[in-house]
Amino acid sequence: MHEKYFLMFSKDTYIRRRAELKRLVGNGVVVLFGNNEAPYNYPANGYTPMRQDSTFLYFFGQHRDGLVGVIDIDRDEEWLFGDDIDVDDIVWMGFTPSVADLAAEVGVTRTAPMKALGEMVNGQWSMVNKHFLPPYRHDTKIMIMDLLGLHPSQQKEAASVELIKAVVKMRATKSAEEIAYIDAACDVGYVMHTTAQMLIKPGVTERFVAGQVDGIARSLAQGNSFGTIFSQHGEIMHGSTSDALLEDGSLVLCDAGCELNDYCSDHTRTMPVNGKYTQRQLEIYSIVEECHDYVLSVAKPGVKYQDVHFGVCRLMTERLKELGLMKGDTEEAVRAGAHAMFLPHGLGHMMGMDVHDMEGLGQIYVGFDDETRPNLEQFGTNCLRMGRTLHPGFVMTDEPGIYFIPHLIDLWRKEGHCKEFLNFDLLEQYKDFGGIRIEDDLLITDDGCRFMGTKRIPYHPKEVEEFMAK
Repeated sequence: MHEKYFLMFSKDTYIRRRAELKRLVGNGVVVLFGNNEAPYNYPANGYTPMRQDSTFLYFFGQHRDGLVGVIDIDRDEEWLFGDDIDVDDIVWMGFTPSVADLAAEVGVTRTAPMKALGEMVNGQWSMVNKHFLPPYRHDTKIMIMDLLGLHPSQQKEAASVELIKAVVKMRATKSAEEIAYIDAACDVGYVMHTTAQMLIKPGVTERFVAGQVDGIARSLAQGNSFGTIFSQHGEIMHGSTSDALLEDGSLVLCDAGCELNDYCSDHTRTMPVNGKYTQRQLEIYSIVEECHDYVLSVAKPGVKYQDVHFGVCRLMTERLKELGLMKGDTEEAVRAGAHAMFLPHGLGHMMGMDVHDMEGLGQIYVGFDDETRPNLEQFGTNCLRMGRTLHPGFVMTDEPGIYFIPHLIDLWRKEGHCKEFLNFDLLEQYKDFGGIRIEDDLLITDDGCRFMGTKRIPYHPKEVEEFMAK
């Protein structure tokens, strides 16, 4: 509850952020809900550490649970609502500054106990437009229902589009300080992934390696930015780690990241369990590697990430045609979505305080702009999370992959879907292959892009084999 955190930015940073938010939203009252502790299996045993809401952190900077920030744009007032802790909390959890002291640290002058929030919403703020973001926690949904009379099923639709767009505009472009924090998180990610590469060998369990990776995230950072994926079933996008033994000749996929100073890393590597890629594995791996590196050469300001995604799809199709797995005209195949047999997700997503940055605000606002919209009707393209025009300061993932999903192969073959572009007879021979993904975090610079972090996790095949041999 009262883990000690320091403000990540200066008081003036939070003051400037709230002032810009007022300018962008224009009028009304903005209500930003902080998070409460979440019980693990009974009230006193909570998930540790408590994770504050990212947007609340961005504008109010405090990690303590049980807080709500309010910005009254029309009156130019800012409030922090919350209850001071009592001696019972101090005995068990240690001292935490008062709400007034927390508010002063971030330049907020008005505070009140939590019960006053309802009184003010139904009093001086009763007739003004109230802006809130789509809630994702059930206790917040209940609080919104109590305050505004909106049933949880109505809240996502009632959330303020003006506020969503303003938050996305501000959080999408990272400051130099934020970029430094993401670089630092990626450096911890380097340790996580190279540790996995050193531990991988036949006979070790998936769970053991994943546990060591998680331990590094908790030792060198605040913890994981998402649940670690470490599995020999790389064809399952979010495959669960199991007690299975790593098998000689198999590939194992590790998708893991950490959260440090409230900012995230997210990398994926795919390794041979015995330290040597087979020729068949290399043939597929080299395609993913080429697609991954293609992004580095074309992603820059003014380019639509949607175009980069489809450039990857065309390149992948061309290379799979060379192996005989695909056929026909490349443009027609990509237009028909045939490549989604192998790449059923988008090229990447935005990154920052959330590993899928701001995804809870609605991907149509986060990943797209007026010039780009995803085709929600086509398999694969419907999972495109990032397509918007790139700007300096954007951070996103570059994560192409090739997957052989037996159930998907069977379904498309049965339906005859994209049969003019796919060699189903040859695909049958790959049902035991698994999947390969290579993922890194990219910063869009003034004239191009760069990897995040100061160290590069090995991913070129020879580098991986040499590193694992050590």
